[in-house]
Amino acid sequence: MTGTPLMWSLFAAFVLVALCIDFFALNRQGAHRVTMKEATIWTLIWVAVSFAFVTWMWWYLGGTSGDPAQEAVANAKSLEFVTGYLVEKALAVDNIFVFLLLFTYFAVPPEFQKRVLMIGILGALVLRAIMIFVGAWAISRFHWILYFFGAFLVLTGIKMWWAAGQEPDLESNPALKWVRKHMRIAPDYDGERLTTVVDGVRMATPLAVVMILIGIVDVIFAVDSIPAVFAITTDTFIVLTSNVFAILGLRAMYFLLEGMHERFHLLSYGLALVLVLIGTKMLLMDIYKIPVVWSLSATVLILAITMILSLMIPPKSAAPRGAYPFTRKRDNDDKSE
Repeated sequence: MTGTPLMWSLFAAFVLVALCIDFFALNRQGAHRVTMKEATIWTLIWVAVSFAFVTWMWWYLGGTSGDPAQEAVANAKSLEFVTGYLVEKALAVDNIFVFLLLFTYFAVPPEFQKRVLMIGILGALVLRAIMIFVGAWAISRFHWILYFFGAFLVLTGIKMWWAAGQEPDLESNPALKWVRKHMRIAPDYDGERLTTVVDGVRMATPLAVVMILIGIVDVIFAVDSIPAVFAITTDTFIVLTSNVFAILGLRAMYFLLEGMHERFHLLSYGLALVLVLIGTKMLLMDIYKIPVVWSLSATVLILAITMILSLMIPPKSAAPRGAYPFTRKRDNDDKSE
């Protein structure tokens, strides 16, 4: 395990400072539509911050010490971080497309999307940290869980392959049905407020519903992505830091990619292959240990090929999505009851 008390402390302080800066910028700008230029700048900033962190970690672990043993450890751990970070970033693209679907379905005004994503990311950081520590604890005591993770990733990859290109059906989503049944939902947005008063009754705004669903979606995606990083390394520090840095830039990357989701329509097939590859690596760990650099190279190659093919092959026309049929649907449900 890499993490020393100093490394954990510096990492925690670094994340807190980054989040404070992000929140300060968010409050200073207020509700506004994020431009492509702003999204590009913030995306580059978060990528630069991530690589600055791994550079510091490489140096701290002895990458320039002159000791071959320490340098080997520093190189190996840095490569594990970069591979885990890349895998998380790639899987986050699919996450972003689902966010886009939710925002479109509920007709969320562009100027409100930034705050929803920020709060959703905070929840994701806490939930993923808990899941990673629980997973690390289980793996340290039950080695066979790694085989379970490997089989799960292979099956998830196969399922993702068959589901690629199909529009998700939000109307039949269990989480959405539960929210409609157990919450009073206001018919309209009320700025960036999560609750509002309608006819003297306190209700949740559609923005609150979207925030809840984004949190649920991220937990579902975390179930896929966290085992994928454990397949690369069982070092808890590397697993958590690569996850956190990938998530920190998720909001900026959403606004950067929101207009490109149809342009890279074959990317889901590439992600499915990556999950199958990583799951197979985990299943073979006690027979043949596939080098991390091979995993990194294969991931980059698969994603690059699917992105190039996406640009060369036009997407099939998809059925139009709905636009915030929330109140009407709830009224119909109440009448049927």
